[in-house]
Amino acid sequence: MSVEFNLSNVIKAPVVSEKSTVAAETDNRFVFKVANQATKLQVKKSVELMFNVEVEKVQLLNVKGKTKRFGRFMGKRSDWKKAYVKLKPGHDIDFSAA
Repeated sequence: MSVEFNLSNVIKAPVVSEKSTVAAETDNRFVFKVANQATKLQVKKSVELMFNVEVEKVQLLNVKGKTKRFGRFMGKRSDWKKAYVKLKPGHDIDFSAA
């Protein structure tokens, strides 16, 4: 079963946290929230196209949604997929300019 994606719909948003900021500064690795069905190749092509950079490596992981309490009812946050994208030396993504 092959699902075709429009490359602009693969990346949903950058993940801005203390951990992702440290990874970007020290290891040239950026973190994105991506579509649940996205593959490494789709993420790589999408980042290269959107930010005009060269990608060295992509790591994907599924983040399980937490079980939370809403008043007297139990609920669950949605599961989502995260991508760690390592850029080749000499390339950088500046989110403040975008």
